[in-house]
Amino acid sequence: MKPEQSTPVILPEAEQTQGQQLTGKIIGLLAGLSAIGILSTNIILPAFPDIGEQLGVSSRELGLTLSSFFITFALAQLVVGPLADRFGRKKLVLGGLSVFMVGTVVGGLAGSLEMLITGRVIQALGVCAAAVLSRAIARDLFTGERLARALSLTMIATATAPGFSPLIGSVLAATLGWRAIFIAVGLAAFAVAVFYASALGETHPAERRAAHSIPGVMVAYVKLALNAKFILPAMSVSLLMSGLFASFSAAPAILMGGIGLSSLQTGLYFASTVFVVFAAGMASPRLAHRYGAQNITLVGILIALSGGGLLLIGPAAPGLGLYTLSMIMFLWGMGLANPLGTAITMGPFGHQAGLASALLGFLSMGSAAVTTWLASVLAFPAVTSLGGIQVITCFIAFLLFSLRCQLKASA
Repeated sequence: MKPEQSTPVILPEAEQTQGQQLTGKIIGLLAGLSAIGILSTNIILPAFPDIGEQLGVSSRELGLTLSSFFITFALAQLVVGPLADRFGRKKLVLGGLSVFMVGTVVGGLAGSLEMLITGRVIQALGVCAAAVLSRAIARDLFTGERLARALSLTMIATATAPGFSPLIGSVLAATLGWRAIFIAVGLAAFAVAVFYASALGETHPAERRAAHSIPGVMVAYVKLALNAKFILPAMSVSLLMSGLFASFSAAPAILMGGIGLSSLQTGLYFASTVFVVFAAGMASPRLAHRYGAQNITLVGILIALSGGGLLLIGPAAPGLGLYTLSMIMFLWGMGLANPLGTAITMGPFGHQAGLASALLGFLSMGSAAVTTWLASVLAFPAVTSLGGIQVITCFIAFLLFSLRCQLKASA
């Protein structure tokens, strides 16, 4: 892999960078839209014992609240994307956050498992709009290096939310009860909605909107899925992120069951990983500017693969030091590759950013659902299962992204 000799441009396919400035306010808004959905996925995990005791169900049955959320989140994105391309971003973002807040009320008042699952499904239906459209809004506003930088900083929020959410959930459950968790995420969604409406608003003007019919949407998704420019980097990014979700799924068994950390210590451990992701996200666009986005993306995937490899070849009951080294390597590699891979995926599809973002989100959440399920059911030690999942997903991601690079070079 040789550095690019010409003036580096992260997305050569994209048009000229637009005049919109990349301000702290916009980054904060994109980060909030992106993080609110991820924050909602696993923030209730520490409260499972209390919820199970009050509702009279087992922790295994409560797992349905996670799977129902993931499945709904993944499928609903496929509807949100084309609707946003047709009607604009603002209506879908504000409407989605309103639906999410209704779901938090239903979940917070739940007196049975069925009502709790219903609340989680409603939450997922609403919040998926914010997650999908954060990428689409970024693509509306930016191209080239600004897009990559915007997605890098947004990715920090996306990747750190699962790190902080168990800690937040455990503190809320311990001090105010598990229902306070739903109140907290509802208030967070309200704050994001107000911030969005006052600070940015519509970014997809009427003259750029596409009137998609249902058959047209299906055809457009099929075309995207068959377009190598989209599907190869999209699957690479999705597989890489699925390794991250698998690590959060397996970490409680490894850290608490194997290494012996307490619930609070585990939450603090998750939170400490944020600094690795933050550093990688800040370094990613700078390295890409110097060495080329494709090269840094490939290097990042290989570093993440190496982190999983440490677990796969190491002892089934590793010490905290070895496990932490593996996590640092995986998170650093993921932090380098994910935002650049996302920018490369979205760059050529500005005219259908909603559709592209929706399909990318579907692939990411679908992959996450598979790997989190595998991490919990494989008949191997948790460390071995996690290492194997990360090695396989990263290896396939590397092959797919390498193929994309070869096709681009030969075009």
